[in-house]
Amino acid sequence: MRNQFIALSMLCAGLVLTSCGNEASEGPQASNEAAADQVLTLYSARHYDGDQAIYDAFEAETGIEVRARESRAPQLLETMKAEGDASPADVIIAADAGTLWRFKDAGLTQQIASDALDAAVPSQFKDPDGHWFGLAKRYRVIAYDTERVTEADVDAFPKLATADFEGEICARSSSNIYNLSLLGHLMETIGADSAESWADAVSDNFARDPAGGDTDQIKAVAAGACSVAIANHYYWFRLATSGSEADREVAAKTAIVFADTGDGPHANVTAGAVAANAPNAEAAVAFLEFLATPRGQEMLIAETKEYPIVGGVALPDGLTPAPTETSSTNLARFGENQVEAQRIYDRAGWP
Repeated sequence: MRNQFIALSMLCAGLVLTSCGNEASEGPQASNEAAADQVLTLYSARHYDGDQAIYDAFEAETGIEVRARESRAPQLLETMKAEGDASPADVIIAADAGTLWRFKDAGLTQQIASDALDAAVPSQFKDPDGHWFGLAKRYRVIAYDTERVTEADVDAFPKLATADFEGEICARSSSNIYNLSLLGHLMETIGADSAESWADAVSDNFARDPAGGDTDQIKAVAAGACSVAIANHYYWFRLATSGSEADREVAAKTAIVFADTGDGPHANVTAGAVAANAPNAEAAVAFLEFLATPRGQEMLIAETKEYPIVGGVALPDGLTPAPTETSSTNLARFGENQVEAQRIYDRAGWP
């Protein structure tokens, strides 16, 4: 009997050890499998082939798959409104602080708590309430014909309002978010009344009715249709580094200046937010934090020719350093001012 009892005890002990061993092995395995099963739904207004490499890198690092829905920002905004609480969106990526303001104003974003993002993103490039964070910088600049205009002629946006540029300015529609944010910035730096006078004078100085995008404005300068144009910096750098000889010739006939607004150059952002009803909010924050790392920054700006938001990150090929001077105006003000900015443009007759 004693031998049978010992054998039975040893058997039970073995079963307990086996059970404990299984629990120990299932812990990390279950955790890894849970990460592998996570899917992050990204609503992105970006449209670059290279973005898939960003998603793959994030998945390799975290085990979280990224599924991207790409469309223009207004369409994504209306889609999320229609989806309501059932929206599958976890992360929103869009260009221009004014655009992110629209998502926040519609109740489609939530406050983000992230020490990493707070440390990486300068205060003026993020929402004061923590609803969105800038991830890459873009500048509204003045492109000019180097044979007809000098840099000193156009090194400040108010100079476009002088009689020297009568019939010489090309620009896109006033309803474009880039122009709304620019005027929203000027409203902060020179005041609403002066900003309205500026819009009136620039509208009177148009060489033609606004049409097309920023690249079209730069090409119009190169073709002699106007001597100056308002555009974002990366459009010029993409022309300058293009594989097309015709594009490079456009850049060779023109130059750009990071024109002053009265508060430094007009810097804006591509920014990210966590959706208000994100099913995977924790993973969404992790994705934004990844984009704010040096590796994420390099991948984010490689194709766009934007500037990194984080210091010490290598610039894309062909992109020259940005001005060291920065505006102190928080970019959220651009969004807050955009309704009145559109009214000013409308009164000025800027289509």
